Amino acid sequence: MRIGIFGGSFDPVHTQHVAFVAAAKKALFLDRVIVMPSYVAPHKSGGAVLDGKERARLLRIAFRGLPYAEVSEYELDAGGTSYTYLTCRALRAEYREYELFFLVGADMLENFFSWRNPDNILSHVTLAVCGRGAEGCEQFREKFYDRFQKHFLTVPFTGEAVSSSAIRIDLFFGKENSALDPAVAAEIKEHGFYRDEKVLDALALETEKRREHSYRVAKMAVARAESAGVEKNKALYAAALHDCAKYVPLTSPLLSGFKSPKGVPEPVMHQYTGAYLAEHAFGVTDGEILDAIRYHASGKEDMTALGKLIYLADLLEEGRSFPEVEMLREAFWRDLDECMLLSLSHQLAYLKSCGDPVYELTERAYEWLKEKQ
Repeated sequence: MRIGIFGGSFDPVHTQHVAFVAAAKKALFLDRVIVMPSYVAPHKSGGAVLDGKERARLLRIAFRGLPYAEVSEYELDAGGTSYTYLTCRALRAEYREYELFFLVGADMLENFFSWRNPDNILSHVTLAVCGRGAEGCEQFREKFYDRFQKHFLTVPFTGEAVSSSAIRIDLFFGKENSALDPAVAAEIKEHGFYRDEKVLDALALETEKRREHSYRVAKMAVARAESAGVEKNKALYAAALHDCAKYVPLTSPLLSGFKSPKGVPEPVMHQYTGAYLAEHAFGVTDGEILDAIRYHASGKEDMTALGKLIYLADLLEEGRSFPEVEMLREAFWRDLDECMLLSLSHQLAYLKSCGDPVYELTERAYEWLKEKQ
């Protein structure tokens, strides 16, 4: 018997996961496929968003049309960090006489070399790789063989570039996503998974145009979060709420009790009122998220990685257009401090050329970064 093992966070499961399993079954002549949701994946810094049992339930709905696919809660029941070598070792002990294939997307192949005990994984299973979007796997074949003295198999199927992280952003902003199975989408909607009603209340204070801006900021910030050492969920909340007070006047009852710092230019005030609303009206208690909102328009000295992420994503999201934006976007993906220095320099030059007031925090942020560089 030939058994495929397909692991991951599945947070949430989407149609390309199902398509991958169907393609692997056909290409590898598999008799069964074990779909294995992780408790906490080693490469997920913030852990899974949705409870494991709920993810397993959504998986059973998504794979209902593939009778050879079964959802295992082995890693969920084991708890802790879900290391693949431990799972493969356990499955090999259970299925001693069977051929086992561990299914991964091409996006994971590049990271396989840094997985915990990859040699041990390959002593129990054969790696089978499926393309994802424009990502291929052939460029890793020689490196893989040189390192492990083994070959991986390829599944002749290139899936669409769908990301569970991008789906979560859509759901968080109250949007639909076509990559979800309709039955899975209905279950998610019914139970309010991946939503925060208080955040949706905050977004309702913005114009439609401003909500789309916040959505684009979230996509950019979350895409860069992991490589910046920031939890994706923190980036998502900070981005979604950063402009929540943009159209709330100081006379609003929502701002009762708010005290403005001195010398704040009017265009910058919403960062302070936004942090106030996030905490007092929308229940945010995380100080790092509140600070990222509080200084997203001005910057400040010694910003956190999250603060830099939100400041820069706000300035550089794909809807923005100004002469230097492409150069700054390139720097954003390369080095946040470099991008911050360039962006602050741009902002200061722009404000001075327009004769607009320059906030002292922005000048201090620039001088601090310049000295640090």
